[in-house]
Amino acid sequence: METTSRLGVQGVGAAAQGMPADARRSVDGYLMAAFPWYGLDEAFTGPRWLMQVGAAADGTVEYGSTGHGEEPSLRVETDMDQQRFAVVVTVASRPVRDSADGTGVLEATSVSSAAWLAGSGLLSCTWPTRMERALRQDWLDQQTAIAWELADDVEGEGWTALSLPVDGVPTDFRYRESEYGWVLAGSARDGVHIGAYGRGMSAYGLGFSVIKDITEYDTDG
Repeated sequence: METTSRLGVQGVGAAAQGMPADARRSVDGYLMAAFPWYGLDEAFTGPRWLMQVGAAADGTVEYGSTGHGEEPSLRVETDMDQQRFAVVVTVASRPVRDSADGTGVLEATSVSSAAWLAGSGLLSCTWPTRMERALRQDWLDQQTAIAWELADDVEGEGWTALSLPVDGVPTDFRYRESEYGWVLAGSARDGVHIGAYGRGMSAYGLGFSVIKDITEYDTDG
């Protein structure tokens, strides 16, 4: 029986992985969530766009992401060093529960869940496109394993403490940087965990707040 928190994240993400691109960007999934969505606060005045939601096998929305700034591109001609974006991941707080197929147990979601989703999200939009195709999967497998190990130990030496405002209230986050960008994770007061990742935008000046109207996010990016 698998009881790792990684199973919890992968389980709720399976539905989103199989969605077509246009479905992932639809606001409908966000409106079905029973928890509030978070994004950058009013201090950020740039573009805002939807990304995707992750749902359990029964359709319950478990997490989702909202983008801010310039939507990252993996096209070869795009210079990653010039990309400027921040993505906010909202994860519903869930207790230990049975998996949808009844074959295992999903652990409670936690700050580690948010850290894993943020870390894997950063990898998905910053992997080196100029790398030989034969080496890409090995690189992704290696970096994904590292991201998981770091997320599983958010209190470890790979992370530092960072206080950022959430709805105006100073909130503790765990933060780390790499050559590909930065990742942070923490918990909000209303029963959700917040993860974030970005590149070209400093995390130190960011603030988060509840999104009052998710339909105002531009689904076209």
